[in-house]
Formats: sequence, C-alpha cells, structure tokens
Amino acid sequence: MLRLTIPGRSELYVENVVFDFNGTLATDGKLSPSVREKIARLKAELNVFILSSDTYGTVAKECRDLGVSVSTLSGEHCSTQKKNFVSALGPEKTICIGNGANDIGMFQVCALSIIIIGAEGCSAKALVEADIAVRDVEEALDLLFNPKRITATLRE
Repeated sequence: MLRLTIPGRSELYVENVVFDFNGTLATDGKLSPSVREKIARLKAELNVFILSSDTYGTVAKECRDLGVSVSTLSGEHCSTQKKNFVSALGPEKTICIGNGANDIGMFQVCALSIIIIGAEGCSAKALVEADIAVRDVEEALDLLFNPKRITATLRE
C-alpha cells in the first residue's frame, strides 16, 4: 500500500495502479528493460493492472513475464470500459496512468491520475483531466517510488 499525504486534500491509501499500455508503459508496442524492472519493483507494493486496446498486438507477449493482471479491451467505448474497470476495483484506492483519450474515463473516477506526454504525445482532453503530467513512464513510476514528489506537486 502507498500512503499519500497531500495538504489541502484528503489522505490517500492506494492499493492499485492501473496503466494504459501503448503510449504509456510501451512505446510502439514494446516495453523497455528499465520499465520491466520498475514494474517488478512496484508490484511488491501495489496491485498492478494493465489495460490495453492493443493497437500493436503485442501486449500479451510483452507482459507475459511481468506477473501482473493484463486485460485487452475490444470494440468501441474503451474509455467507458476503463472507467468501469477502475470503478469495480475501488477508485478511491487506485492511481491511473495513461496518455490517450481512452484514458479519460478512468482519470475521472480514480484517486490520482498521471498522464504521460511521451513519444506518442498525449490527448489534450486527457491532459485536462489528469492530476499530474510527466514526460515519460519512468518519471511516473519514480513518483510512485518517491511519494513526497506527488505531495510537492499537488500541495495546495
């Protein structure tokens, strides 16, 4: 569990982190070795979930050895599917990390949202919904390993 104290906001007790895959964890459908290492470290502290529309068709292969929950979304309304997934987990104890328009729904309900600007860019509409914006997934993961950074960014 991750405890976040943010002056001006209620204290957060986070148990789950939900990641989008393409554009967030992966670039062009591929995970880097350093992201793999950080996910392995993170899953010792939090329940890790990966949701993907699987644009490149690589999510199963890239994530098979991570030991985390991976769900592939299909069809339309992926934003709603992600929102429903987070709502079922318990949004008040979930951090969501993404970059695209289909991440807006989960950003709207989760306790804390982080948007990745990254190599694929990010949806401007999703950016407006996010609590924190970072340049890449490594920075987002480092926020989770150093929660005082989150406090410093969100303090009112």
